[in-house]
Amino acid sequence: MTTVGHLINGEMRTDAQRTQDVFNPSTGTVSKQVALAEKATVEEAIAAAQAAYPEWRNTPPAKRARVMFRFKELLEQNSDRIISLIGEEHGKISHDAAGELQRGIENVEYACYAPELLKGEHSKNVGPAIDSWSEMQPLGVVVGITPFNFPAMVPLWMYPMAIVCGNCFVLKPSERDPSSTMLIAELLHEAGLPAGVLNVVNGDKEAVDTLLTDERIKAVSFVGSTPIAEYIYTTANANGKRCQALGGAKNHAIVMPDADMDNAVNQLLGAAFGSSGERCMALSVAVAVGDQAADTLVSKMKEAMGPLKVGAYSDSSNDFGPVITKAHQDKVVGYINSAEEQGATVVVDGRNPQVEGHENGFFVGGTLIDQVTPEMRSYKEEIFGPVLQVVRVESMQEAMDLIDAHEYGNGTCIFTRDGEAARYFSDNINVGMVGINVPLPVPVSYHSFGGWKRSLFGDLHAYGPDSVRFYTKRKTVTQRWPSAGVREGAQFAFPS
Repeated sequence: MTTVGHLINGEMRTDAQRTQDVFNPSTGTVSKQVALAEKATVEEAIAAAQAAYPEWRNTPPAKRARVMFRFKELLEQNSDRIISLIGEEHGKISHDAAGELQRGIENVEYACYAPELLKGEHSKNVGPAIDSWSEMQPLGVVVGITPFNFPAMVPLWMYPMAIVCGNCFVLKPSERDPSSTMLIAELLHEAGLPAGVLNVVNGDKEAVDTLLTDERIKAVSFVGSTPIAEYIYTTANANGKRCQALGGAKNHAIVMPDADMDNAVNQLLGAAFGSSGERCMALSVAVAVGDQAADTLVSKMKEAMGPLKVGAYSDSSNDFGPVITKAHQDKVVGYINSAEEQGATVVVDGRNPQVEGHENGFFVGGTLIDQVTPEMRSYKEEIFGPVLQVVRVESMQEAMDLIDAHEYGNGTCIFTRDGEAARYFSDNINVGMVGINVPLPVPVSYHSFGGWKRSLFGDLHAYGPDSVRFYTKRKTVTQRWPSAGVREGAQFAFPS
């Protein structure tokens, strides 16, 4: 059976004392194994990055960017291979995996702009014959810890910009679907990246804790669930590291009485059920303002969900695929059960989908639940599955208060034709990413991604302009060259 190993100092390594099964979630069978790095293996990766750093940090930014230009071309040329690996191990349908990869490529494109982004600032004659300027200098060895739901895109949020800024990188991807991540890292080396600049170690908590506590690591970027994000952030900070840790979400869509209901339904279908709801930006709660709007929404959603197809990644006519593991399938079904037990109405039930030829796959069908209230467990917690819940309120302000009261503040949107209402909503809602008739307001690569409240630990968001700030430190230099023969006496007052 194939074993997915590590990429250390430009070489693939498959030696491991411990391994873990990697499943094909469409069939429920083991497809390969992944090596789990011991502490010593992780330390080798850190040492390789540390050794490569002095030369890489002094490589001109334009040369670093040229590697990224070649990398972009290789990603496009190998897109079918990458998409297939995502489908085999994550379960995404090909069109969804292609969208993920494209979003990752767009971040590589932004990284190609590094020579402009790293220029710094310059001021001449801030004082008599005194010039001052700032430089954006790299941090050193930095780390990315990435989740299973976007094995291609989220690593590409991190290391392309970190590397073009002059850092060296150690990536710890999800051990549940590692193959596409490893292939992409190999392509970056094929593009001309020197050995040691990017290293990839697969592993579990032992690998993570090694990265969080090693004094050679200067910064940590993480995407995952909120409990783990909080642990990552607290541990990294306690060990003197800069950290950004993106956590979970409970994203609400307000559906106003004046909304274009057919458009809202179409948008909610993709936003709630795409990628089986395994997105931190998935819309999992529709907050309908008024019973008339709620009744119309539920009726139209029920009708629209009839033709939805859940199935294997290999059939591109399917709308979405399985969830990642059997344990997660059971967890999602458990949330549906709890909502029903607490008094909600399951309008469309996806607990027992029949997928011919894939009876052992980890499938959950699209599920619609009405009459959900904020006290219910399924409302409070992140389900991370193809489940849309409907909460009924009497006013837009009540809907906004509901959203603001939730512990998560990742993304939200409003469906309305009223510009005044939309403006008030976007100005006042306590959420980091907001859509107006846009259900998945994921910023493009030249803006930055991040939520508020317990959806983000740290001050700087992911990718975009914030990534330059996160992966560099500012140094300001003030310089004076006295004229020949002119010397000033000692000055004891604070300079001005």
